[in-house]
Amino acid sequence: MNVTVIKPGLLSSLQDAGRPGHAALGVGRAGAMDLPAWQLANALVGNTNGEAAIECTLAGPSLRFEQAAVIALTGAPIAASVGQRPLPMWTTCHLPAGGVLHLGRMASGCRSYLAVRGGFDIPALLGSRSSDLHARIGFAQGRALRAGDVLPVGPAAPVPGSSTGKEACPLDWSLDPQPWFDFAGRPLALLRGSHWSRLDEASQQWLFGGRFVLSRDSNRTAARLDGHTLQLREPLELISEAALPGTLQLPPSGQPIALLAEAPVTGGYPRIGQIAAVDLPRLAQCRPGDTVCFRETNLDEALARLAARRRRLARLRGVIAERLGQARWKRT
Repeated sequence: MNVTVIKPGLLSSLQDAGRPGHAALGVGRAGAMDLPAWQLANALVGNTNGEAAIECTLAGPSLRFEQAAVIALTGAPIAASVGQRPLPMWTTCHLPAGGVLHLGRMASGCRSYLAVRGGFDIPALLGSRSSDLHARIGFAQGRALRAGDVLPVGPAAPVPGSSTGKEACPLDWSLDPQPWFDFAGRPLALLRGSHWSRLDEASQQWLFGGRFVLSRDSNRTAARLDGHTLQLREPLELISEAALPGTLQLPPSGQPIALLAEAPVTGGYPRIGQIAAVDLPRLAQCRPGDTVCFRETNLDEALARLAARRRRLARLRGVIAERLGQARWKRT
């Protein structure tokens, strides 16, 4: 089975959990920016082996499915339709052979995820099918999708009842997106970095009490935060040290940079903070112009919140798998 890209959207790429563990080779993790949304999209179509999905940015692609398929959409709210029929998010949907899925703009947030049962079956590199757009690693030398791309889909047994429908239709239930998409814009949890004490007092206070704005220059490598200029007590010269997603750096401009999924493995700017991993998906869903603010946390709290989210995801994936075995479709 193949999926053909008719229109690529603003920035669409194939992503899975990434390729951690290769920093010694100079290779970053990459992977989905919003990992829980990617995991739940896969769960909703019955994928269990970390299959690649399409990460859409701000506006999604149009895709033709050559054979009948089962898909799911999660993440930022995005308009979706097949022909004249709108499709809901956060549920499982059947698409007929030859169906064209149109994904529009996102009402809020920045990234949506499209999973297909069987996963997009492109060759893996260093254990991952993710496209690293910065390092040019992955599908078609790590570039975004283009019109005319043909994406193979891996084999998978059909969801009960899905192969008989000749029209697009969803299941009769869906997930509540509220726990998995931040509609309220709460502060992100931030640990003090190794150079936090080098900030002057006013900058320390602003970091945990002020507001920044996500710059238009942000991408999958880093979120640039405009607004109040932070300053060090005195100039600081550093050699490059290890960096990872969530590291908050302070370049000479005084405007912080938060490293994201395609973070380089080393960096030479002062590291004034580390965003808690559990909150990185929320930063990934910020769009240019959105307000970003931080609250102070510690390692124990950050780890406890991350562990609790993993437990919730594991339970939810189990419930989804059980309900997929008893699928009931909304036929017209």
